[in-house]
Amino acid sequence: MNTLKRLISNDMPRSRVLGVMLLALLLALAFAPFLVPGVKALNVAAKVLIFVVLVASFDLLLGYTGIVSFAHTMFFGIGAYGVAIATTRLGPTWEAMAVGVGGALALSLVLSLAVGLFSLRVRAIFFAMITLAVATAFMTLASQLSDITGGEDGLSFKLPAVLSPSHEFSEEPFLGVMLDGRLLTYYLLFATALLLVLALLRIVNSPFGRVLQAIRENEFRAEAIGYRVVVYRTTSSVLSALFACMAGVMLALWLRYNGPDTSLSFEIMMDVLLIVVIGGMGTIYGSAIGAVLFLVAQSYLQDLLRFGSQAAADIPLLSALLSPDRWLLWLGVLFVLSVYHFPTGVVGRLRAAAARR
Repeated sequence: MNTLKRLISNDMPRSRVLGVMLLALLLALAFAPFLVPGVKALNVAAKVLIFVVLVASFDLLLGYTGIVSFAHTMFFGIGAYGVAIATTRLGPTWEAMAVGVGGALALSLVLSLAVGLFSLRVRAIFFAMITLAVATAFMTLASQLSDITGGEDGLSFKLPAVLSPSHEFSEEPFLGVMLDGRLLTYYLLFATALLLVLALLRIVNSPFGRVLQAIRENEFRAEAIGYRVVVYRTTSSVLSALFACMAGVMLALWLRYNGPDTSLSFEIMMDVLLIVVIGGMGTIYGSAIGAVLFLVAQSYLQDLLRFGSQAAADIPLLSALLSPDRWLLWLGVLFVLSVYHFPTGVVGRLRAAAARR
């Protein structure tokens, strides 16, 4: 138990139900290729891993520091483009991947530091508007620099052969699953996501993280007792950008393609905001819970509606309402209900219920 506490930086779930959910989620993701074999299920599981890191990095900004930024997907895109450009220019080698990841992290560091130093003195909505302008400018730039980024068409690229789906480690399947490069890539993503989430837990539960929370609650009081708020907010912005960049690297490894709409779209930013709210702001665990709920609903709601529409075929109005074409409508209804019934997010609600008991 003490080892577990140290591993998660003493940030216990504080709710038996939440603890069971997190354990079930960890095991489900660890054994997803064997529990639910199939291309779609594996893609959903991989996307969950990527979004857990991306949303947790954004929660460091919004939930723990109180900063509203719309430029977060810019760093997500930088990570994906770093791998894509490096492997396209230098070849599908581990060295090229290392160059791409290193270059993406360096660029994210410089840009996040610049945005932080020039903009974090600006209050609330004005800072959000500045970050939105920067993200829009970057997306436009990525679309126009076709010689480097592939423009609107994006870049398709190859990775080292061992990560290729055609590379098989065994001719015989194991538990019905082929042991190939695709499976190795999934577990590479799983290990990376786990390490990054544990690192974020360490950050938010450190003295540095406590200062960030103090700044979120009352930055004037934090400044008055001696903390340099701009320095802490800038550091938080930089750390968040680096973690988002790594999420972009994970996306590129999985898709072997990147384009403006894949990693820089404003829709991704809206999805991240929704997941943070659903899971619970200021709780790294909320990013995992929210990502699973959102992505599973997004991926399988159409199938569920198709089944419901067929079952209600004798009731024309109900059948029309349950049409798979209206999945976005029902997705919106589900999110409105979730925010209404869980105003502090799923994690916040479960912890509050446990505290009352």
